[in-house]
Amino acid sequence: MNTFDFFHKGGPIMYILLLCSLSVVAIAIDRFMYYLRAEAKKDKFQTELSEILLEKNNQEAIGFCKKFSSASSFLALEALKARERGTDIELALESAYSLAATRLRSNLNYLSAIVTLAPLLGLLGTISGMMESFSIFSLDSNQPLAITGGIGEALIATATGLCVAVLALVVHTYYAQRLDTILTDLEQVHTVILVNLKKAVAGGNANETA
Repeated sequence: MNTFDFFHKGGPIMYILLLCSLSVVAIAIDRFMYYLRAEAKKDKFQTELSEILLEKNNQEAIGFCKKFSSASSFLALEALKARERGTDIELALESAYSLAATRLRSNLNYLSAIVTLAPLLGLLGTISGMMESFSIFSLDSNQPLAITGGIGEALIATATGLCVAVLALVVHTYYAQRLDTILTDLEQVHTVILVNLKKAVAGGNANETA
């Protein structure tokens, strides 16, 4: 039995399971590329961030942040823009963090849905195949091999559904862990930005008073 025959014997539900598996692969590639950009040069950015915020003027700091495409630089850029406008820096940071977190979580819920949905679809395909096998039994009770063979073919859908679910679960777990790491880094950057901007403001006020 070649791959096409094996797939075909699983029934129509196999096409839906194929779509689910392709969706898992597509989401995995999308999140890999997005997380790669979100973490790009984060160590270099965070190392230089405190010094930039304290020593350089706001326009120079904004220019520095625009050189990076990471989630941390997005957070810092929104805070600097808020300082430029004279609006609440902490509120801008909270809003930027929420937006960054939403973008990072994008599509992960679909993986969770596939983890649950794929085995159910496989079970549905198996039940449909078994109903067809027992209909053979009702027509001709002298075909035991046809019945058992039909049940075996029906189980292809369940096996495929479980494989798709396992794949989706592995991908989801991996990216959920990466998501936690990136969000932790963002929380640290959030604190660094807020503290250093407040220091810069306090330093500027002290100089004006002097």
